[in-house]
Formats: sequence, structure tokens, C-alpha cells
Amino acid sequence: MQYPARFEPDLEAGGYVVTFRDIPEAITQGDDDAEAMAMAEDVLISSMDFYFEDRRIVPSPSAALPNELMVALPASVAVKVLLLNEMLAQKVGPSELARRLGTIPQVVNRLIDLHHTTKIDKVEQALGCLGKRLEFTAV
Repeated sequence: MQYPARFEPDLEAGGYVVTFRDIPEAITQGDDDAEAMAMAEDVLISSMDFYFEDRRIVPSPSAALPNELMVALPASVAVKVLLLNEMLAQKVGPSELARRLGTIPQVVNRLIDLHHTTKIDKVEQALGCLGKRLEFTAV
């Protein structure tokens, strides 16, 4: 899962200001190309917390425009985004998903906690209970 980001030169302070069209909460800056990209990756992950805490659908990434670079979410975050979005789209809360998985709601809450390490098989199983399959493509 990659989001387009705009890296604009900061004429006053130097370096680059980075913004994301799809994730307006994600704004950062870096002193050079490498630092700006590292900061972009970090702020993109951090911005996901707003969506997860508020239980809001995370916007899907748009295609990049000519003046944008793509910034990837780590796979461990991307699969949790997919799970949260599907739960919200189907209006399935942690208690209902726990019932379908044969477990307790606390387990599901950990599945959609970005700060909790989760085995990808568990997320795949939860998506299966929502009628979805997790697929990967190498590009």
C-alpha cells in the first residue's frame, strides 16, 4: 500500500515539506531528499493512528501525479488498515468479529492496534471471517 506524496522545496528553511493528498493529517519535512523520505514514511505510519483511534475508514491511496513520489506503508500496517476498513465497511465491531473467530474481543482489538505486533496469519483469518482474502503481488 503506497500513498502519493508531494515533496516541495522549503525556500525559507531549506529542505522539503512533504504532504499527502489522501492523508491530510500527514505533513512533515526533511533537510534533504533522504531525510524527507524517511520522515514521510514515519509520518504516514503515525497518521494512521488518527484513523484507528477514531475508528474511521483510512482513505485508499490515489495514483501518483507527475510531481509526486510514492511512500509505502509497512506490510504489517497495511494489512491492519485493510482489516479496519473492512470491519467499518461491513459495520462489524470487535465483539462480532471475535464471535466469528471464536475468541474474545480483546484479541480483535489487538488485531487492529497498530502498536501491537500481530502475526499476519491472524489478520488473514479475520479478513476471511469478513468474506475477504488477503493476496500479495510483487511489483
